[in-house]
Amino acid sequence: MPSIDSNSGFCSEPKTFHSLRPAVPLPPPSHPLSFPVFALSLLPSPLPSHPALIDAATSASVSFPAFFSRVNSLAFSLQDHAGLSRGQVAFILSPATLDIPILYFALLSLGVTVSPANPAATPAELSRLVRLTNPSIAFAVSSTVSKLPSNLPTLFLDSPTFHSFLEADATFPSPSAAIEQSDVAAIQFSSGTTGHMKAAALTHRNFIAMTAGFHALQPSRSGPDVNLLSAPMFHSLGFFFVLRTVALGDTLVVMDRVTFPDMMRAAEKYGVTQMTAAPPVVLAMARSEDVMRQDLSALKRIFCGGAPLSEDAVERFSARFPGILICQGYGSTEAGGISRMIYAEECKQQRSVGRLSENLEAKIVDPLTGEFLSVGQHGELWVRSPAVMKGYVGDEAANAETFDAQGWLKTGDLCYIDENGYIYIVDRLKELIKYKAYQVPPAELEQILQTSPEIVDAAVIPYPQEEVGQIPMAFVVRQPGSKISEVEVMDYVAKKVAPYKKIRKVSFVNSIPKSASGKILRKELATYATSAPVSRL
Repeated sequence: MPSIDSNSGFCSEPKTFHSLRPAVPLPPPSHPLSFPVFALSLLPSPLPSHPALIDAATSASVSFPAFFSRVNSLAFSLQDHAGLSRGQVAFILSPATLDIPILYFALLSLGVTVSPANPAATPAELSRLVRLTNPSIAFAVSSTVSKLPSNLPTLFLDSPTFHSFLEADATFPSPSAAIEQSDVAAIQFSSGTTGHMKAAALTHRNFIAMTAGFHALQPSRSGPDVNLLSAPMFHSLGFFFVLRTVALGDTLVVMDRVTFPDMMRAAEKYGVTQMTAAPPVVLAMARSEDVMRQDLSALKRIFCGGAPLSEDAVERFSARFPGILICQGYGSTEAGGISRMIYAEECKQQRSVGRLSENLEAKIVDPLTGEFLSVGQHGELWVRSPAVMKGYVGDEAANAETFDAQGWLKTGDLCYIDENGYIYIVDRLKELIKYKAYQVPPAELEQILQTSPEIVDAAVIPYPQEEVGQIPMAFVVRQPGSKISEVEVMDYVAKKVAPYKKIRKVSFVNSIPKSASGKILRKELATYATSAPVSRL
């Protein structure tokens, strides 16, 4: 292979970027192996005695020996009483509880595909997801079961029957057939790169590859970490962090009701050393006076992703908490972890989302010509790695649009990679604002707006205008007591950008609608923008 630049990871002949991380060895793909068996292989024997799980609300905990004992008991009971076996699908509709990680591991141990969904989804939305995944059984709680189709066999997670399954005195049964790494471990739901909701099939090998990377490349530490999980367990990030935390022998603090005050109290109470957090949480920590009255001395790093984090927010946070690293990362349901920050010097690259993950290669592709681009050039990011999904379930058209013939996954994100191998996200291709002949990235304007001391939060969307195609429109949440006007908002941005990027329409709102991972729900804002009167210049 032609030489790879040791600084950027770029190989000029095929115009491919390679990870600068050390290659992490993986089991041979043909070797039968489930994720739970792989996770156990990383843990010491005997199993650690410290908690694997802690309920933030009740302080109830589950040790590692108890965790795997319950996994074995539940797997035996589900195979013996429910007839579950390799290849079937289990649909899960539940808030976060200590039983959910145990259920995940038990199902994966049997070769059953886990398909968790958002408990807040409507019956109509869930009906479509059930049709997509064709589950043999559902797991729900009393408060969510009414949303599921009545003809779907359902086991209540808050029932005496399920609790008895956790305590069955039984040896873990052998799966009906050997579980292959290529078997589908999870079906997770994503809007993907092509718009409508789709069911992404992730294999045991996908999760093995991601976890192996975290295990091999984790920074030195004096003992197990205590991880606070704020991402929902049905979300791809939350799902993976459940698997990863157990496999690394760390403690997972589980939260059902995730609010900023609750997160901070839990971080203090349980000596949390690491936490996942969407950008609004980081910004709140940087600005809140209440948080300064809490003892967060154990907290060493925050994994932040899901949406752009402004430089201003990072600088404010770092000035207040110099001992806590903000480790930004970037990934997707379909591609797993694409990039992340691991070491302190990487966390200083505030606008970046880190360096390409281990065992991953990438291309930057001109979205108009298909030309492969070089260092510093903007284009769509394509990736290929052992963490990339198997494909979308029952949607060959989306698969054909998402993958090329050589297996490259098209992320739909406009990015560039600099001379030191750091990746920068410019915006989603499908969200770029087309103003006259120019492309305007909403994320760039949002970051500028968020640097204003008068503004708490902001979102920018394309607004249709016949003369120019689209104009940038801003939704702005004022700081309490602020009286910043529409003209002042537009002037603030105009001083910092080229003329074609100026904000040309403003609406003041109480909050910005966002997903569980912190992504701005632009479709909701676009619907509101075209149906409500707004201020305009």
